[in-house]
Amino acid sequence: MGLFLVTLHRSGPSYHPALALEEQTGWAEHAAFMDGLVEDGFVVLGGPLADDRRVALAVEAGTEDAVRTTLAPDPWHESHLVIASVEPWTIRLDGTRRG
Repeated sequence: MGLFLVTLHRSGPSYHPALALEEQTGWAEHAAFMDGLVEDGFVVLGGPLADDRRVALAVEAGTEDAVRTTLAPDPWHESHLVIASVEPWTIRLDGTRRG
């Protein structure tokens, strides 16, 4: 298993930039799907970038294909969010594991 950095664009045909995320069609289903990925340990970190058009996810998976396969059932896949890139990420500094 390794860490991947996934960048998504809010540019699918059903995404309406004038609406808040919570007002987009299928929001509840998308949020529930993403919460499930966090609970399963797939999504480690995630959230929008400053331009408010891109979203970044740090995910735990074996391969790029596994990342794409896991994200494919998202109700917003290709309708609201389009995968722009999936890159293996080597973590050399990790301040999240303080204990």
